[in-house]
Amino acid sequence: MLSPRLAAIGAVAIFIPLADAQPPRSTKVDFSHDVVPILKTHCAKCHTNGTYKGSLSLDTRESLLKSKAAAPGKSAESELLKRITSTDPDIRMPAKGDPLAEKEIRVLKTWIDEGLAWEPGFTFKARTYVASLKPRRPTLPPASPRYDHPIDRIIYAYFAKQQVHPSPPLDDSAFARRVYLDLIGLLPAPSELDSFLSDKSPDKRAKLVQRLLADNRAYTDHWLTFWNDLLRNDYKGTGYIDGGRQQITAWLYKSLLENKSYDKFARELINPARGAEGFAKGIEWRGQVNASQIIELQFAQNVGQVFFGANLKCASCHDSFIDNWKLVDSYGLAAVIADKPLPMYRCDKPTGKTAGPKFLFPELGTIDPALPKSKRLERLAALATNSDNGRFTRTIANRIWHRLMGRGIVYPVDIMANQPWSQDLLDYLATYLTDNNYDLKKLIEHIATSAAYRAHSVPEPRESTGDDYVFRGPELKRLTAEQFVDTIWMLTGAAPAKPVAKADIPPFPSTTPAERRFVRASLVEADMLMRSLGRPNREQVVTTRPDELTTLEALDLANGQILTNTIARGAANILKANPKSSADELTTLLFKRALCRAATAGELAAAHSLLGSKPTPESLADLLWTIVMLPEFQLVR
Repeated sequence: MLSPRLAAIGAVAIFIPLADAQPPRSTKVDFSHDVVPILKTHCAKCHTNGTYKGSLSLDTRESLLKSKAAAPGKSAESELLKRITSTDPDIRMPAKGDPLAEKEIRVLKTWIDEGLAWEPGFTFKARTYVASLKPRRPTLPPASPRYDHPIDRIIYAYFAKQQVHPSPPLDDSAFARRVYLDLIGLLPAPSELDSFLSDKSPDKRAKLVQRLLADNRAYTDHWLTFWNDLLRNDYKGTGYIDGGRQQITAWLYKSLLENKSYDKFARELINPARGAEGFAKGIEWRGQVNASQIIELQFAQNVGQVFFGANLKCASCHDSFIDNWKLVDSYGLAAVIADKPLPMYRCDKPTGKTAGPKFLFPELGTIDPALPKSKRLERLAALATNSDNGRFTRTIANRIWHRLMGRGIVYPVDIMANQPWSQDLLDYLATYLTDNNYDLKKLIEHIATSAAYRAHSVPEPRESTGDDYVFRGPELKRLTAEQFVDTIWMLTGAAPAKPVAKADIPPFPSTTPAERRFVRASLVEADMLMRSLGRPNREQVVTTRPDELTTLEALDLANGQILTNTIARGAANILKANPKSSADELTTLLFKRALCRAATAGELAAAHSLLGSKPTPESLADLLWTIVMLPEFQLVR
């Protein structure tokens, strides 16, 4: 029989990606700068955008894998490498023109060996979709007795068109677990779950959503993580010691606590309010830096990515290879905060030109270069949040949908020029936000009260990432690092004593159950467990975290000292609080707290054999460990 520790490793192993899944996060070869130019020069004419000689399509990573011309991590076995290195004129590719240079071959070989990294959402296909800028108010499909929520009216008309059978609704226990984790990042306390399950009112799910969003402290503690990632805010790291970087924690926490309207929220970040300067300022890197990483261009990249879903990183060095943004776009936005005319560089070489202030969407208005910087920023903030700027509201609506439903309406969330799977839904949510005074809680509530949100999650085939994607329902989500740690702390009573975040944190409401009165992971510095589980260092904007568990993370969960110690302390705490409880009673308690359901007869028997007639801290720790390693625990279903 496997030991609990080995069983835990086995449970975690199912999350490790298959060989043809997305590659590890860090690669030495840069796809956009190193690989795309080679493929465009030598391969695109015959193998992209409708021309697929030899049945080889390089349009997307998925189409390349489907052709079996390249095996991730195995360049020696890849037909692509064999063809570009062959000396046989009947086999060598490209068939016409000069062969690839040795340097180019080395780049492609390394790219394959490192896992075939691919810029999310990139395709060699010519773009035919043009994203509109102005808001659009779609006509809602007719309501039906079953689906009268506006979101459902759009989605179920979409399902009918796509011939998709709707996923069945979650039961009350599963819904409670999902909505608690999504809205406040914690599991329901047993008393809260019992109260919800015993409620017979037909609108109890809507009331639960409203009640959770009204818990301002819990909401803020949870969504602080989302915004810390997005706004590059952390409690220590590069630039904080020498003053080249500033926290915005106090401003951000207060803004979330008060549910500041999103348009005002954005204006105070772009044209910084007191305490919000750290986002716009960027990091003053020590020593010599690449021209694309000067303070002004960091400002352009951060503002463009966060508020408009525009990836300007490539376009800060040269005209982008992966979308339509140009060097002049990045420099124009950067020049808004420049103290003097901003010299332009292309791939670190001076162009001899200077950039003046320019908005990314000039059809909305211009920025007078004669204005002082403070007035230029004020003008930029006004243009960004202009009621005619539909990109602003669509971008945040897409991010919120992604956070709640597991995937954005536009994929990926930072290429908002890509075609959404439902233009009507994206436009509806964007105008709904505007109609409700840019109230993000209202938007979250609106999504979470739809039948679409209440449906069972549907695992989506990994290759469905391109234009062929069809929405079938909410997708499985991994617990974030903070959610995982918070749930462990809630189960074990092993949270830290004090927060690190410097913010005016209010006391817990009197209605907060005792189990939920603890310092949250979002309010403390990241430890090695949180880092392992995907909490970023936040030197750059982070809009999505990896959704695959790596081998290293699996091993850290199974044998890491931090989790080992936490669970050991927690088991002792649980036994101390329940000294007379039997093995079955302890098992029932843990299942209810961790999984929001009762243990089955088989699970009770297995737990009893593990705990014995007299549970000890060691045996209870093994049971607790086994439960938290279950996919059912680690996923938001």
